[in-house]
Amino acid sequence: MANRYWVVSLPVHNSASTLWNQLQDQISKHSFDTPLYRFNIPNLRVGTLDSLLSLSDDLAKSNTFMEGVSHKIRRQIEELERISGVESSGLTVDGVPVDSYLTRFVWDEAKYPTMSPLKEIVDGIHGQVAKIEDDLKVRVSEYNNIRSQLNAINRKQTGSLAVRDLSNLVKPEDIITSEHLTTLLAIVSKYSQKDWLASYETLTNYVVPRSSKKLYEDNEYALYTVTLFNRVADNFRTSAREKGFQIRDFEYSPETHEGRKQELDKLMREQESLRGSLLQWCYTSYGEVFSSWMHFCAVRLFAESILRYGLPPSFLACVLAPSVKAEKKVRSILEGLSDSTNSSYWKSEDDVGMAALAGEDAHPYVSFTINLV
Repeated sequence: MANRYWVVSLPVHNSASTLWNQLQDQISKHSFDTPLYRFNIPNLRVGTLDSLLSLSDDLAKSNTFMEGVSHKIRRQIEELERISGVESSGLTVDGVPVDSYLTRFVWDEAKYPTMSPLKEIVDGIHGQVAKIEDDLKVRVSEYNNIRSQLNAINRKQTGSLAVRDLSNLVKPEDIITSEHLTTLLAIVSKYSQKDWLASYETLTNYVVPRSSKKLYEDNEYALYTVTLFNRVADNFRTSAREKGFQIRDFEYSPETHEGRKQELDKLMREQESLRGSLLQWCYTSYGEVFSSWMHFCAVRLFAESILRYGLPPSFLACVLAPSVKAEKKVRSILEGLSDSTNSSYWKSEDDVGMAALAGEDAHPYVSFTINLV
């Protein structure tokens, strides 16, 4: 599947079928590996010249907006699939692959009546896509909020011993709490453990001898217990801090520990549920946005072709997907099949400035690019 397509219209002077046959013949002879398709645009309501000119001013900007929303949803899908370990089966629009929807485009008359004014159709499409973008922001924000909460909990559980939650490292049997005795938790630098073991009994009076036990060690610190009399706990904290040891405040509570575990389990279930529903919503919404975008492209091609070639509407609309190396050759073929007068106008030195105003894709025929990714 190509990621980039040209949507092009060529002026018809005799018959569209003759021009189509000429284009197919030229492409097959000089750029046989370039996919080429008819782009079926219905007879839309032209309206006045003023309304077309007014509409054309906003077409490129609206196209950029819709392309951006399409890409945003696509990137979200790719991220969710990667996190979930889902193997992508390819995005679809109305049940068909994205590239097939574009290359076999059929106008949805029920959704966009062709007798409606062009501006009404474009405004309706723009409104639909804008609403989907707003919904995407809300849903992604909700999902990211749960992820942030989980990340904060995980950081507390896996960070440095100086700051992490200790409840899952300390067992009830590690803590002594009575009328006279208490157990403190000391955070000791990995390289100061010998110093701790040699000095903790003398940091204050009434420390229970040989009561310090190592519970855990990470890359920077070790977690030790020490048991002493309640009345000297504050003195011990002060002396330990002066020696470079950190005493962490900790009160073991089975209820608190279980509550945190339940909160974590609940958040993980919520994250899985939100991720699944967001992914399904993105699949559906991508199809809706892409369909809306292609209908918009049809309106854009129609409006720009009328402004370029005049009335009554007489042009051949097609879709091509040339490789980078074939682009120059295909441009040459398209130019050769355009009106010679029109072509010379676009190539005359007097009108270089006019071509520049038309943008970087200034050609003697209507052309713009659709980037799928």
